Amino acid sequence: MPVTVRYFAGARAAAGVDAETREAGTLQELVGQIVDSHGERLEKVLTACSFLVDGTQTRDRSLALPPGAVVDVLPPFAGG
Repeated sequence: MPVTVRYFAGARAAAGVDAETREAGTLQELVGQIVDSHGERLEKVLTACSFLVDGTQTRDRSLALPPGAVVDVLPPFAGG
């Protein structure tokens, strides 16, 4: 199922891209794919990240991703 992944702040820097399209059925599968592609630096950043799936925040990596989902990868932000 095609999923759009958008990276923000430190996640974008670690991935080296702003966005990409992947084929994944769950958030865990997606995370595995992006770690395999982008490496250890992104893997470290992901330990502190939260995810928005179609605008809804989740940390449940077993979450099924609907076709066409947009997943935002959000590291913690400083400031207010």
